[in-house]
Amino acid sequence: MKYSNQWFLLSLLLFICTMNTNAQQILSIEEALKIALENNYEIKIAANDLKMDQTNNSIGNAGMLPKLTASIVDNNNLQNISQTRSDGTVNSLNNGKSNSLNYGVGLDWTVFDGMKMFAKKEQLQELQKLGESELKLSILTKIGDVYGTYYDLVQQQQQLAALDSTIVISKQRLTLAQNRFSIGKASKLEVLNAQVDLNTDKVTLLKQKELLSNTKILMNQILARATKTDFKVTDIFKVDSNLKLTELSELAQKQNPQLEAEIINKRIAELQLKQVKASRYPTVKVNTGYNFVDTQSSLGFTTQSSTKGINYGFSASLNLFDGLAQRRNEKIANLAVENAKIQIEQQNLNLETQLATAYQTYLTNLELIQLEETNQAIAKQNLAITLDKFHIGTITTLEFRTAQLNFVNATVRYSNAQYQAKLSEIALKELAGNLNF
Repeated sequence: MKYSNQWFLLSLLLFICTMNTNAQQILSIEEALKIALENNYEIKIAANDLKMDQTNNSIGNAGMLPKLTASIVDNNNLQNISQTRSDGTVNSLNNGKSNSLNYGVGLDWTVFDGMKMFAKKEQLQELQKLGESELKLSILTKIGDVYGTYYDLVQQQQQLAALDSTIVISKQRLTLAQNRFSIGKASKLEVLNAQVDLNTDKVTLLKQKELLSNTKILMNQILARATKTDFKVTDIFKVDSNLKLTELSELAQKQNPQLEAEIINKRIAELQLKQVKASRYPTVKVNTGYNFVDTQSSLGFTTQSSTKGINYGFSASLNLFDGLAQRRNEKIANLAVENAKIQIEQQNLNLETQLATAYQTYLTNLELIQLEETNQAIAKQNLAITLDKFHIGTITTLEFRTAQLNFVNATVRYSNAQYQAKLSEIALKELAGNLNF
């Protein structure tokens, strides 16, 4: 009967500690992800970078559209003029004024450049895709940070609850030791030991509260909100125990943003090579315009003249020799393509290695959860029995303290095992590009 009462008391203490923390605002993982996606600075910057890539991706930026310009030139002169004609007549004028006014519009259009403009347009499209991949990587990285920090808070709250419960038990132990000492059934040493152990537990609790507070500040920073915002996270770990390495590898080949970026970079390098090779072909341009010219002079055979009308024509140019620069540029562009291929192979190998090691860690952590859960249940039962025996004085304070610490350590290890398993799950899904948000 006493054993049942002690078991009930221990469970009640744990429940009360949990209820006390529930007074704070609870931040769910879904809410945290939503806030991060809306507020996080790195995500905002990556989104703006993508908008710049989208703006640059136009046929005008690729050089496919004509250029239309308007111009006006007004020149005025004030000069002393002297003219001697062939018959010997001399004309002179001081402060002679002349002016020329020229204005109009002109259109220039490159109609052929060895298909360089089309390669440029494709390259702009690939750069936009690269921006999308970089935005995805930024989002996945930040979401991974949110998940990791959130579940770090979960384990810290669980450990704090365990420490709260052990403080209550240590206070009971001190009260019991003082009562026994007052009636002569215990020595002063037992009271002092109980006081020292209680103080030790309080120090541990204080450090745990500090760690929890600092981690909350870090979470608020990731969420880009006021660092003093107080909140509580849920107390439950939900670890996905059904991940398969083959499925993750297949997803990673399709969705991993870093591998995506390397593939896009190879395509960009190929299009750059295509643009360099385009310089071997002639460039053909057409031009047209409408101009008005008005000229006035104070002295001369013609004192005023004006013209207006359309002009048009074309030009063509071909590079015949440029000091072997074309050959050098093509060689460099080919090497850039070769490097891009090597980087894809390197990224594939890195991805396979990271997945394999992370998956092995994930499997180990899943087994540790089961072992530590069993250990915690045993330690809890042992503490309840020990607490009952301590009340009737059949065990020493050292034995009781050992059982108490075993329970706290088992709870911390169980919480840590769940956290590490969750981190492994997050890492695998992040590598596979399949981290839900």
